[in-house]
Amino acid sequence: MKIVVTGGLGFIGSHTVVELQNEGFEVVAIDNLSNSSESVLDGIFNITGKKPIFEKMDLRDKASVQDFFKKHNDVAGVIHFAASKAVGESVENPLLYYENNINSLVYLLQELKELPNANFIFSSSCTVYGQAEKMPITENAPVQQAMSPYGNTKQIGEEIINDVAKVTNINSILLRYFNPIGAHQSAEIGELPLGVPQNLVPFITQTGLGLRQELSVYGNDYPTPDGTCIRDYIHVVDLAKAHVIALQRLLDKKNLEKVETFNLGTGTGSSVLEVITAFEKVSGQKLPYKIVSRREGDVIEAFANTDKASAVLGWKTQYNLEEAVDSAWKWEKKVRMQ
Repeated sequence: MKIVVTGGLGFIGSHTVVELQNEGFEVVAIDNLSNSSESVLDGIFNITGKKPIFEKMDLRDKASVQDFFKKHNDVAGVIHFAASKAVGESVENPLLYYENNINSLVYLLQELKELPNANFIFSSSCTVYGQAEKMPITENAPVQQAMSPYGNTKQIGEEIINDVAKVTNINSILLRYFNPIGAHQSAEIGELPLGVPQNLVPFITQTGLGLRQELSVYGNDYPTPDGTCIRDYIHVVDLAKAHVIALQRLLDKKNLEKVETFNLGTGTGSSVLEVITAFEKVSGQKLPYKIVSRREGDVIEAFANTDKASAVLGWKTQYNLEEAVDSAWKWEKKVRMQ
């Protein structure tokens, strides 16, 4: 079965390509290389013994999307990762986020609805919950007003998929994930942001190697035990495996609704300072950091209730915070030594 993975050379996309190929799927990876590198294909090959079909293209170009589906008219499913994903950047450049995250989704769905059988996995986010009133967050928690343009694009994306599913043959699963970190245990692929990292763990590992002078911790006056924000950090391999399970559910026609929603996290919240402590433990070194003012768009805390994913998908996480941070550190060191 041919599966399309958009953003397939990105952080989560590349790990999902590996898991799909390990399960015997034929994978076509689409990526515009705006935040990834073609060298990721070598890492995928070194793990699985096979490279996915790679199509370099920008999903904002409608004609390119149309041409792609003419060429690949035997697609059994699409896993859609391709999107801009940094909260802070989205506040500064909202139009980039609306164009990249919404237009590409619309163009994909326009082609998918023409297929006889369309299965669509959407990379959503816990940001749709905003600052949730109760922890841990269940799938029934109200979708709050978005605190950033990035969060808003995920809410709008979910709404578009729900509207389209009502009137087409598209079946979809929305995966709302919390904070993916880590790298493949082989250290062949991992998170490699271009430019200054927008996410905590790659900034930590780059600081640990001396590539960054120090880490900025945005606020230590939040109403949490140590004053720093709390997030649910999930190992990227656990996350990738969940995508394969969700896709198989649609392929087997086991979904009970046209659109199903699942939270993907560990069920445990960790503060920024706890992540720093985990890094210091696995690396054996102190991390230079400073406390700076709060960052616009950050929620106080967010961690998942994973009961639904566990019960319905039969999925559970295997890795803890230290193991995830350790894998990210091994990956960072390997990349910089090349």
